[in-house]
Amino acid sequence: MLKRNLAGIIRSHESTGEKARYPELKTRYYRLSKEQTWEEVVTILKKMPGYKLLHEVKSVGEIVLEKKTALGRVQDITMTLFAITPAKTAIDIYSASRGSFGDFGSNYRVIQEIFKQIDRKLAAYKESQ
Repeated sequence: MLKRNLAGIIRSHESTGEKARYPELKTRYYRLSKEQTWEEVVTILKKMPGYKLLHEVKSVGEIVLEKKTALGRVQDITMTLFAITPAKTAIDIYSASRGSFGDFGSNYRVIQEIFKQIDRKLAAYKESQ
């Protein structure tokens, strides 16, 4: 965790993926259709304080959010939902801070916060990796 925060001094973005260095940044999988997952995720995001839903493109599975930090910086967050099978969906998140300085780990924490909310609501459908 310390290493991740030190990297955040110079990095101003974070993303999840199949080959993520940290287990908590790995792609999430749920045993739900893309349609069901989409509806649940959008509902969750709309209820999260501090997050503003800017754009939804259901056909390509993309959700764009914005979050203002305590210091007034803005983070742009893009979530992508992929249909793996008709009954299995994957979610990846990319979060980036506006400006030239590092994020001090805030994009990492934003991803964790979003996944925590989704995992809690969809716990019965989450697949362990």
